[in-house]
Amino acid sequence: MSDIDLNSNPPPELRPYHVLVTGFGPFSRYSVNPSWLAVKPLHNTILRVDIPLEPVLPVDQPLTDSQVPLTAGREIRITAIQVPVTYEAVLSTVPGLHARPPILPPTSDPFLPTPLPPPEGYDLFFHVGVIGRGSLRMERVGHKFGYNMKDAAGSLAPIVRVFRDDASQPPDAQRMEVSRLRDARDYIVESPVDSNETPKRGFGRGYESYSEEIYTDIDVEKLVHHLKTCGFDQIYTSMDAGHYICDFLYYCSLAESKRSAKNDKSTPASQVLFLHCPPVGLPLSTEEVTEAIRKSIMWLCKAPTQ
Repeated sequence: MSDIDLNSNPPPELRPYHVLVTGFGPFSRYSVNPSWLAVKPLHNTILRVDIPLEPVLPVDQPLTDSQVPLTAGREIRITAIQVPVTYEAVLSTVPGLHARPPILPPTSDPFLPTPLPPPEGYDLFFHVGVIGRGSLRMERVGHKFGYNMKDAAGSLAPIVRVFRDDASQPPDAQRMEVSRLRDARDYIVESPVDSNETPKRGFGRGYESYSEEIYTDIDVEKLVHHLKTCGFDQIYTSMDAGHYICDFLYYCSLAESKRSAKNDKSTPASQVLFLHCPPVGLPLSTEEVTEAIRKSIMWLCKAPTQ
């Protein structure tokens, strides 16, 4: 490889890294959800990172001018949206977010205009929800079943029936079209007529081919370690996203990422991650949570895909 004169050659520019960050709407005692307070300041912001294009040499080997690793500048463009705390809202919104081009719900805040989504889709979906007081929790896995708590509208998750006749299921192309129209009807499964057993609630029609647990392909342990080196001591990884709306959205987003990648092999699969934050001041401030999200996004932009 020929030497590169960094003084005469401007560093290359990479295409923008598109991130969709979600927080939740009001529920229970939260007139404004702490997760939305944390992600709202990131809406329509642009970060910039320099990404090394060559491996860094060992520490004990001095660098010459011709050996300085070449870096490329990359913009991170962030959009934030709010998702209502209902199972129906998740099922009618999340599939459209993963469509290519994505379909975003209309904004409820005139002071937060939503930019046009990238036609090729988002590189990263970073979901945030609130949990009890304590540390930040970076979730590793979403769950398909076990949703037995009522949402903010007083509704339960769909009851899942086991269909033995696969021919009764709509084809993939039809389901993708339904997703793009944000129509949840093909995802909600009717309950059995007579049953004395506790019904299984979660994801049914349209999600038969997906496993009961879906793990993020992000190296959560490394990310948490990075955040600790940045001064965020109160954070740890988690294997239980709660079997409520947060977990429900996480599983849906992970599954839809896989579906989009399967239907469009021209672009890499989007990465998906979920962060649980505590209520404001218990113990972290909104600003601290926002900064943890920002640091995470920058690290993920620079980290190689797993």
